[in-house]
Amino acid sequence: MINKATYRIYISCPPGLEPALSGELAVLGLYAAAGASREVAPAHAGEETGGFEVEGTLDDIYRCNLQLRTASRVLVRLGNFYAAAFSELRKKASRLPWEGFIQPGSNLLFSVTCHKSRLYHSDGVAERVLGAVNDHFKQTGQTYCTSLKDKPGQLILVRLDHDACTISIDSSGELLHRRGYRLAAAKAPLRENLAAGILLSCGWDGNFPLIDPFCGSGTIPIEAGLIANQIAPGIAREFQFAHWPLHREEQWRSILQTARSSIAMSDTLLLGSDRDEGAIESATANASRAGLKGHISFIRQAVSSLEAPDKPGWIVTNPPYGVRVSQGKDLRDLYARFGSIFKQSFAGWNLAILSSSDTLIANLGLGAPSRSIRLVNGGIPVKLSIYPYTA
Repeated sequence: MINKATYRIYISCPPGLEPALSGELAVLGLYAAAGASREVAPAHAGEETGGFEVEGTLDDIYRCNLQLRTASRVLVRLGNFYAAAFSELRKKASRLPWEGFIQPGSNLLFSVTCHKSRLYHSDGVAERVLGAVNDHFKQTGQTYCTSLKDKPGQLILVRLDHDACTISIDSSGELLHRRGYRLAAAKAPLRENLAAGILLSCGWDGNFPLIDPFCGSGTIPIEAGLIANQIAPGIAREFQFAHWPLHREEQWRSILQTARSSIAMSDTLLLGSDRDEGAIESATANASRAGLKGHISFIRQAVSSLEAPDKPGWIVTNPPYGVRVSQGKDLRDLYARFGSIFKQSFAGWNLAILSSSDTLIANLGLGAPSRSIRLVNGGIPVKLSIYPYTA
């Protein structure tokens, strides 16, 4: 039986990538609901997450998890209500449609945020919502759910803001940047959805050569390969929605098969280089797991050996910027040398470079970027500086 019910879906993304996520949603035929176009909520490691709320079907929940390159999570809104007391929270939460998303007796994990609300104790809120779930199932005599933090389970997100409570349920499981290909990582790896967002934000569309001269574990070239070859980012991983009672395996398999049949292997030149041999070994192994063996060239070389291919394209890169890696080292010469090589050898090329330091960007000697985008990389505020080719 096909489930055609409509749900309120919230898709989160790294801060700064909201325009890229909006564009991806439009391709899927999804648009922000009126009055709920953007929200900011706490995320992990001190970062904040933006995103959009849309209306969609179970198929749309499947497609968002499978296809969105910049998303972090796909949530389903179970309900919104006012709660100024624990008794009120438990009573109202018990009325939500838990039976569609939770198997009785399963383990539940909670993420609770409280902002200027009478209910400010997050553990107390989680305890009452767990009680509400069990109250809901108690009427049918089904097994109680538990909440053991060291055991896998269904994530439930509870947000209290000025006593307004929003309860959402996670459909993704592991964060969506975990595509499944990156078992080996170099120092300070770039998250996969941030790398994809950088590519989409600078306008690279998969049809022009791409070089990353500081490739590390290969995340930027690999995400470029997924884009160029029309490979859905979630095609090789599992999702939490597969455990929902309302999950329809036949519907999901049909959507997954459509994504697999849409893969169109491209001959676009993709090149990653790094001076670290271990990084190149990791990048090569990661690319193979991503299904891109033979479609990306990884070379061990210093940036001073960088040469331009015949056809112009893009350099998109995340060089070291002295935070966590190379702490205390002077990187100004590295940036100056790279900028000089770009000016001398890459006429007609575009450049997008991620850095936390305006001083280091100035040392490129390329002048002010035509466009910059503020992002966050592992809790560090950074800028993507874009230098498009001008004749």
